[in-house]
Amino acid sequence: MAQAFLSKRVVTPQGTRPGALLVEDQHILAVCTLAEVPSHAQRIDCGNAAILPGLVDSHVHINQPGRTEWEGFRTATRAAAAGGYTTLVDMPLNCLPETTTVAALHTKRHSAQGECFVDWISWGGAVADNQQHLLPLAAAGVPGFKCFLIYPGCDGFTMIDQQQLEAALPHIAHTGLPLLVHAELAPPIEHATHLLRDADWRSYATYLDSRPDEAELQAIRLMIRLCRQYRFRLHIVHLSTALALPDLQAARAEGLPITVETCPHYLHFAAESIADGATLWKCAPPIRSQHNREALWQGLRDGILDMIVTDHSPCPPHMKQTESGRFDLAWGGIASLSVALPVVYSECLQRGFTLDHIARWMSSAPAALAGLGDQAGALLPGRDANFILFDPEATHTISPQTLHFRHPISPYVGETLRGLVQATYLRGVPVFQLGSFAPIPTGREVALS
Repeated sequence: MAQAFLSKRVVTPQGTRPGALLVEDQHILAVCTLAEVPSHAQRIDCGNAAILPGLVDSHVHINQPGRTEWEGFRTATRAAAAGGYTTLVDMPLNCLPETTTVAALHTKRHSAQGECFVDWISWGGAVADNQQHLLPLAAAGVPGFKCFLIYPGCDGFTMIDQQQLEAALPHIAHTGLPLLVHAELAPPIEHATHLLRDADWRSYATYLDSRPDEAELQAIRLMIRLCRQYRFRLHIVHLSTALALPDLQAARAEGLPITVETCPHYLHFAAESIADGATLWKCAPPIRSQHNREALWQGLRDGILDMIVTDHSPCPPHMKQTESGRFDLAWGGIASLSVALPVVYSECLQRGFTLDHIARWMSSAPAALAGLGDQAGALLPGRDANFILFDPEATHTISPQTLHFRHPISPYVGETLRGLVQATYLRGVPVFQLGSFAPIPTGREVALS
């Protein structure tokens, strides 16, 4: 039987309007007016909740297999369902083995079976010596590749230097898939760290000075030159410095195929408010100044930044070094799958952005990046019935109990935010509703069409 979800705010690619979302056989039939709802459809009144497309997060570290004690498919996808995400794209590092070969991809697929509350797919890795594995990985179904221009924090996933990168780029360009780049270069960081060798590493200012804007700027300028030369699809991950926006804007105006993401923590926090020893706020690249934060929001307004993704990067609590408070020793990563939507929405309210912007930045654009635009990312006929009920008026305070990922530590704990996910539907069936999860995980790996 068809179901009609009724709301005063249905967020579609054409804008937000009152109406009904019609769902049947796991797919969206239509978005229609109330008068157009078929008489035989079961009507479900969503009250004050808005209906948004299920969110898509194209930058998540699930860490399974190999480091499931950090995070895993069950806990990450459970947190995702609570946060309104219906599709995750897993990064190829921090798991063991790293997803740099087809064999490793098969190992990951096996470990995910029966564990997922939402859908997933995995990026492949481009590392120093796996150029011969790139085309097989593409044929095996990865939607693109991730590389680091600097040491990534785990030994098994090697950084790639310019010579190795140029050996890989013809293969990547041939696939037509995007290359996701952690855009920091080592020399500016090494120089800054040398100057800070006797500094107080409990000081956030010391850590911020150790990851200068210049490291990102040099890396992005290098990648723009290579994009111009090899004509591959370039995606800059977790942009933190707004100083790179003019270079990116000029490159896109030139017609280069470049997309850019930023993250909730860069749009919400500011360096001036991070206390010394507060290592829960450590990420790389770092959270920069309040002025920089507002410039990133302007980059979203101007369309230079395409999407907001979490870079959900959890770890066991001891790795955050909260007792010593030393930023040089702490793991760099912020976990936020279950809270990203209200964090971003709360910031949007202060700047005049709407649910339409959120649907584009947090659903349709990440879906398009991962090649999933014909299945997810928008409330359109024929798409999977992946959607969320979101109460924009609700306020709530983040607590460890509401995080749902494996280790409930986060710099967002204690924050009072606007907007609450009431329910998350995967192919028309609720996987999260009023604080409870479906008894059986029904998520699956998404196949590229």
